[in-house]
Amino acid sequence: MSETMINRRSGLKFLGASALSTSLAACGSGLPGFDTGLGSPPAAGPATPPSATAGVVPVALIVPLTAGGQGGIVGNALKNAAEMALAEFQNPNIRLIVKDDAGTTDAARTGAQEALAEGAEVIIGPLFAPSVQAVASVARPAGRPVIAFSTDQAVAAPGVYLMSFVAELEVSRVISYAVQQGRRSFAALIPDTAYGRVVEAAFQQACAQRQVRVVAIERFALDQGKLQEAVGRLTPALAQIDALFTPETADTLPAIGQALQGAGLNSQRVKLLGSGVWNDARAFRVLQLQGGWFAAPEASGFNAFAQRYQARFGSAPTRIASLAYTAVTLVAALARQQGTQRFSEAVLTNSSGFEGVDGLFRFRRDGMIERGLAVLEVRNGTAVTVSAAPREFARTA
Repeated sequence: MSETMINRRSGLKFLGASALSTSLAACGSGLPGFDTGLGSPPAAGPATPPSATAGVVPVALIVPLTAGGQGGIVGNALKNAAEMALAEFQNPNIRLIVKDDAGTTDAARTGAQEALAEGAEVIIGPLFAPSVQAVASVARPAGRPVIAFSTDQAVAAPGVYLMSFVAELEVSRVISYAVQQGRRSFAALIPDTAYGRVVEAAFQQACAQRQVRVVAIERFALDQGKLQEAVGRLTPALAQIDALFTPETADTLPAIGQALQGAGLNSQRVKLLGSGVWNDARAFRVLQLQGGWFAAPEASGFNAFAQRYQARFGSAPTRIASLAYTAVTLVAALARQQGTQRFSEAVLTNSSGFEGVDGLFRFRRDGMIERGLAVLEVRNGTAVTVSAAPREFARTA
């Protein structure tokens, strides 16, 4: 069985493509893999226009198809994944309105205006934070929610939900696990980048919340000489700590590992910790990272999605392509099950959450996402789960 989309409180359930025929026969409801008996949909939130309730529901997808560089590559992968979700959802009653924001705020705003004029009830995307703000400036006054792919928490707001991998969640999860395993004295070696500043703040907050000691934080520029200087400054702290947080990508991790080894790091005593950027096969081969921990979604759902994507499009998906697949599947499922309140705040922020390609998730009312993340250990050139992702969220007041 492939991915599952579940809203546990309402009974909403969607099974991925490989289970469609079996589930259809099993449930006998004419709905692929859906539970029935939902009861009345929530009463809160703006009503859907009556003209749209009986027919196909227009849904906008705004992504940077013609943006330069990596932006365009990611944008096209998001579009592919969105269309794949529709193809794998049996008889969806949504129509995807695709708009190219070209990676610019003006095009994003125009795309949102055009999509709303075409009846879009919800907007999926954009990717870049400034474009999300531009789209939100159009969608929120119209009472239409946005499910965006940006990782910038600053653009989250009521009605503007982030369907992204948020570094703060990864940092909190791995620090929490390290503390549970008895680690009490931490240090950090962090890149002096925008990403580094985000994870540094998350690291400090996570340590403060768990009342553990932070012995040192050293920042380094992406330069071999600067890295060596930062490791030199960190060296006196290595004898005082039992965990070292270093959230860097596979491009830089070999140099970090070598520098730390040269500084006398005892990896048997000091546990290396990372964020989701460690989730890269190249990182798993770094000798000094063996035994290190990082937090990320369980891999099985994405791996199944990636195989189907490869078969359909002839290339591997970018890592975040699964976000578009999950967003479209969620929207299609809600359109099928939740009547005129399908995209209301009460439905989208259901506290029990949903389960998609990358596991359990839920949207908060402030627009932020929460995810059920696993903790993985780098071991013998691969990553092994040492703490499984939760299967349900804790109840909220």
